[in-house]
Amino acid sequence: MAYFPFFMDLEGREGLVAGGGAVAVRKIRKLAPYGPRLTVAAPEILPEIEALPGLTLVRRAFEPSMLEGKCFVIAATDSREVNREIADLCRERGILVNAVDDKEACAFLFPALVKRGDLTVGISTAGASPSAAVWVKEQVDGLLPENFGELLDYLGSLRPVVRERVPEERRGAVFSRLFSECMEKGFPLEEEALAGVLEGAPKTGKVYLVGAGCGTADLITVRGLRLLERCGAVVCDDLLDPELLNAAPEEAEKIYAGKRRGRRAMDQEEINALLIAKAREGKTVVRLKGGDPFVFGRGGEEALALQAAGVAWEYVPGVTSAVAVPGAAGIPVTHRGVSRGFHVVTAHTADTADGTPEDLEALTRLPGTLVFLMGLSRLEEIALGLMEAGLSPETPAAVIGGKSAPRAVRGTLGDIAEKTREAGAEAPAVIVVGGTAGMDLRAQ
Repeated sequence: MAYFPFFMDLEGREGLVAGGGAVAVRKIRKLAPYGPRLTVAAPEILPEIEALPGLTLVRRAFEPSMLEGKCFVIAATDSREVNREIADLCRERGILVNAVDDKEACAFLFPALVKRGDLTVGISTAGASPSAAVWVKEQVDGLLPENFGELLDYLGSLRPVVRERVPEERRGAVFSRLFSECMEKGFPLEEEALAGVLEGAPKTGKVYLVGAGCGTADLITVRGLRLLERCGAVVCDDLLDPELLNAAPEEAEKIYAGKRRGRRAMDQEEINALLIAKAREGKTVVRLKGGDPFVFGRGGEEALALQAAGVAWEYVPGVTSAVAVPGAAGIPVTHRGVSRGFHVVTAHTADTADGTPEDLEALTRLPGTLVFLMGLSRLEEIALGLMEAGLSPETPAAVIGGKSAPRAVRGTLGDIAEKTREAGAEAPAVIVVGGTAGMDLRAQ
C-alpha cells in the first residue's frame, strides 16, 4: 500500500530517538535540518551523535516514561523486540513511530530526500525497494540546479513586492513568469527586467537550437533535455525518436517542420518566421533537430534569421550522425594507423548538374576517412566518381541506413552500390569510404 506524503512542520517539536548506533546517526542527520528538538536515549551513544549540536542525550535504555510529550519516535535500538515494544506503546498513545527495518510496525517511513534550501522532495516506494527510491532520488537530484535553494530564497523575497505592486488577479501569472525568467536568465533579475515582469510588459522569448543526437531519445544532451522539459513550444524535424516529444510539457505547442527527400513540410523561410513569431509570443522555443544543428542542419540559417530579428537564441550541440552512426555500426571514423582524420561532406547538393558533391577529385586527395551524409540516392554516382577520380575499386566502403534500427552494408567502392541495393537499405543513410570502413568494432 502506498503512503500519503504529508509534509509536517517539525520546528521545535519534541522527538525521541531510542538507540545510539549507526542507524540512529542516519535518522538524526535526516531530521536535524528541519529543526526538531531531539532526545537520544541509549546506554551507549556513538561519538558521531555526541558531536551533533542541539541534542538531549540520555545514557540509559528506553523506558516508557520517555514517551511523555513526544510528537514522534524513532525506534532504532539493536533489538527488534524492543523496537516492536516501543512501536506498540506509541500506537496506544497516538504517537507517530518509525521502527527501523520493520515496516509493519511503522506509522511513517523515512523517504529518500532531495533538499535544496526550502525545497524538499520526498520519495518512497512504501518499503518495496529502497534501492528504487534512491535511484529516483538521484534522477531528481540531477535535474535540479545546485543553486535552486538560493533561487527559492530570492523568489520568496519578491513576494511582498508582488503583493504591493501587482493586482491580485495578475499575481499568479507574475509569480509564474518570475520563476521562468530566473530559470532562463539567472538571478537576481536586473532592475529593468524585474520591472518589466511586475508591470506586465510583453515578454520576448528565446529560441534554443537543440541537437537531439541520432538514434534513441537518450542520446540528447542533459542540457537539451532540460530545455525541452520546460519549453513553451517545440519545432521539430523528421529525424527524431518520437519519444523525445513526450519530454515536452503537455501544454507546449508541438509543431512539425520536417523536411525529407520527396516531401516538404515547411520551407526554411517559413521555419525561420515561425521561430521568430513564437519567441515574440513570449515563449521559450526549442528548435529540435536530428544530429547537430550546425552539421547540415541549417542551424546557421536559423541563427542568422533570429539575429536579424533581434530575437535571443542559443546553440545546444548534439551528437552528429557523421560520427555516431558509423560508430554504432562498429566503424570508427579515425583509428591509429588507419585514419588520422575524417571529412564530412553533404552527398546531395544543388550546386552541381547531377546533385553529387563537387570536385570529387579533390576529396580523393584528402587523407583519412570520407563521410557522406544524405546520399543514399546518389550512392552509385558517388562511388563511380571517386573511382574515376583515382580511388581504387578495392577501397573499403560502407553504408549504414535506416531510421529506427540502422543496418550496415560493407563492401568496396566497386561493389557497395550493388550490395546496398540487394540489402534494401533505407534513408537516412551515412556513407563511409576509407580504411576504417572495413573495420567491425561492434560490442560483443
